[in-house]
Amino acid sequence: MYDLTTVLSYGITFGILMMTIVYTFIRYIYSKELFYLSYCFMQIFSLSYIILYSKFFYSELFFQDFSLFFATVSALVFAVRFYEGKFIPKITNTNELILNTLLLIFIILTALYHYLLFEYLPYTIIYAILFVSIVFNLNQGFKATAIYVIGWSVICLILYLLNFKTYFKMHTNLDLVLLAFAMEAILFTISVAYKYNLLKKENIEIESMLLQQSKLAQSGEMIANITHQFRQPLNNLSYILINLKNKYESSNLEKSYFDRKTSQANEQIEYLSSTIENFRNFYTESKEKEDFEIKEVIQNSLAILSGDIKNIEVIVDLTFNTNEHIKIFGIKNELAQVLVAIISNALDAIKTIENRKIEIEISSNTADVILSIKDNGKGIKAKLLDKIFEPYFTTKSSGTGLGLYLSKMIIEKSFKGKLNVKSNPKGTTFYINIEKSV
Repeated sequence: MYDLTTVLSYGITFGILMMTIVYTFIRYIYSKELFYLSYCFMQIFSLSYIILYSKFFYSELFFQDFSLFFATVSALVFAVRFYEGKFIPKITNTNELILNTLLLIFIILTALYHYLLFEYLPYTIIYAILFVSIVFNLNQGFKATAIYVIGWSVICLILYLLNFKTYFKMHTNLDLVLLAFAMEAILFTISVAYKYNLLKKENIEIESMLLQQSKLAQSGEMIANITHQFRQPLNNLSYILINLKNKYESSNLEKSYFDRKTSQANEQIEYLSSTIENFRNFYTESKEKEDFEIKEVIQNSLAILSGDIKNIEVIVDLTFNTNEHIKIFGIKNELAQVLVAIISNALDAIKTIENRKIEIEISSNTADVILSIKDNGKGIKAKLLDKIFEPYFTTKSSGTGLGLYLSKMIIEKSFKGKLNVKSNPKGTTFYINIEKSV
């Protein structure tokens, strides 16, 4: 018979292992990271091993060795996949060779003590390999592996100073390996959480960089638009000045004529000023979320692209099937980025056909604002439709393949909305769903 303490100790260990198995499997399903799957398998075989090791059930020694072997193989795969940095340090002189050799010997001795303490090879392998990743990559900063290695090192040091293993054997009937399973689960969870936060931060930085890259990639088109939009107002100003000069030189400049012409000149200057402001707003990076009218962003986006719209003679219909002043919450500049990307693609799709038209329609339901952008082009081929939101996928010779990818990312992550597309031989429609502002 087993005493209550033994049963509870093994029961807690079984529970910890099962929780880590479920946790790592779920994380693998969502992330597809191999190190989660390998760790999951290691813990499955570890659970099998500790059940057989507990002697609660009769089994042949072969099954225990079988579980230990595959737990060890899985641990090796996990450690290699979780490893961060170079496996072999760059050695340029004798001093570095001696130093790295001494460090490797220290790691081996520490790992050996870890094994002698807990007598469970899979965890020792992970500890040793990740220890190598820390020592040989100190110049790369603090990483998730450091939490794992430092945690185990501190535990080993405390147990060594307290001579805990001898005390544990003298005063209990339990094995110290049970403590190893608990500590492993805790350290792994903390390390993975830290790694996840680091990756999340890196992804945010990458997304921000891609957003700016996309804007820079569009800068050539934007400059062409600015040139086109400035040409006519500047011509008008030139004619106004010529007319005023002629009237003045002929001594026929009346006050009413002068006032009318200066008023016309001011209108042209205000148009130029508003055009510059639209482009400045588009390229200004902003991270402040606010309530804003969707109509304003649509009009600004169309103003930015007005050069192309006029150049290829496109009819743009803007229809509100809801309150024109309806608002959403988010970063105004980011929605402008999305609309410019989608409308630019629409312009490219229809520039070779006749009767070019883009229809922008805004409607709403009880929860969302629905914005649709439809062109009357030839549509997107079915085999390409699933790829248009992938990064760097483009069918244009001068395209970057970032516009629609970033658009989907912005709508789904920043606005918590949805961006979908439907296409047929008569045209393509993009649908944006964003929650209404309260």
